[in-house]
Formats: sequence, C-alpha cells, structure tokens
Amino acid sequence: MIRVLVVEDDPVTADAHRHYVQRVDGFEVAGVVHSGADALRFCERDEVTLVLLDFYLPDTHGLAVCRALRAANRPIDVIAVTSARDLEMVKAAVSVGVVQYLLKPFTFASLRDKLERYAQFRLNVGHAADQGDVDRALATLRAPAAHALPKGMSDQTLDAIVAALRERGEGMSAAATASATGVARVTARRYLEYLADNGLAKREPHYGQVGRPEIWYRALHSAP
Repeated sequence: MIRVLVVEDDPVTADAHRHYVQRVDGFEVAGVVHSGADALRFCERDEVTLVLLDFYLPDTHGLAVCRALRAANRPIDVIAVTSARDLEMVKAAVSVGVVQYLLKPFTFASLRDKLERYAQFRLNVGHAADQGDVDRALATLRAPAAHALPKGMSDQTLDAIVAALRERGEGMSAAATASATGVARVTARRYLEYLADNGLAKREPHYGQVGRPEIWYRALHSAP
C-alpha cells in the first residue's frame, strides 16, 4: 500500500482529499494535517510514501516543506495540490522534486489519474535496457490530455460558475447562480450538477418559508 499524507489547511477540502485517496486501490491515508510544521513532524515519526501537498499553508509555503523533506533525505514523493497557476511556481516545484502538479479545483477522476500514474511509475524497477525504457518509465508520470467536458459545456462557463460558488460560501441555488453568471437557469443547473457529480460541489436542501426545499450547491474546493 502507498501511504499518503494529506496536507491541506482547509478542513473541508482536506476531508474531501482524504475521501478521494481512500477510493483509489493501492493507496491508504496515513494522516491528515493542516500546516507545514505538522507535515514535517508527521513524516519524522510515521511511514509516508507520498505527500498530497497544498502550497498555501498558514505557517509556510509548500515549496519550503519540499525543501525540508529533501534536506532530511526522506524518500518521500510529493504531488502538489494548489491553485497556483504561475509557471515559475511550476518550475520551482519541479526543482524540489514534485512529481505531479494538480490544479484546484479538480475532480476525483483527475486525482485518481495522478495517483494511478504515480503507482505505475513506482512499479518500474530493474535496469533499463535502452533509452526507450527510461522514456517509458518517465512517461507514466506525464498527464494525458485534459479531461474533456461533456458536449455543450465550456471551460469558461464552468470557471465562472465555480467562481460564483466560491464567492457565496454558504451555497447558491441554480436560479441564483444563473443570475450571478448571466447564463440560463437550466444551463446553470447542468453545470452545478456536473460539479456535484464530480465531487467539486455538494448538494444541500435549503428550506424557505413555504413549499418544498430548494436544492442549493456549495463549493467543496475553494482557492486558498
């Protein structure tokens, strides 16, 4: 089993990541911590194979955690889980040994793909017969083409709806989301259902003064 330490300052997001990891065969959650210092202490006393690391922590940056792990010569790999889209940050992550880089918000399928590729990479043992063997081993870590959205859906509209949900942390109805983003109510509901089905939003009943409860949607992965 590959033992994973989840490092994420937001408790709700951390719990979502924990559940995601537990759903992937061959992986188990070694622990969940919410700061860089706790992550380093955990790695000192417990067996950890892989760290699922948020970069924006309350006490330090994820890159500093990576450097500390390398300085201690700990054979622990890191998958960065962050909203940081700066390519300079990506380069810095590679320089300190980050093996995968996953942008928030993401679906369970995206994380599962990263974990399964990492597990396959670990299975590559022995001597390489030629350059092709080396290339194939490294290729297992490379991400495939981005997961396509269902037909008729666009990244731009999805981003707008995710942003609206983040601004309203308590949740929104499809009608409120439509008003906030300028799309039709049926369109908003389709995107909201997509987010909920992929673990990026949670459906919750909202009780008004009269009638049946309305379904509200609350974002589960908010940017740091």
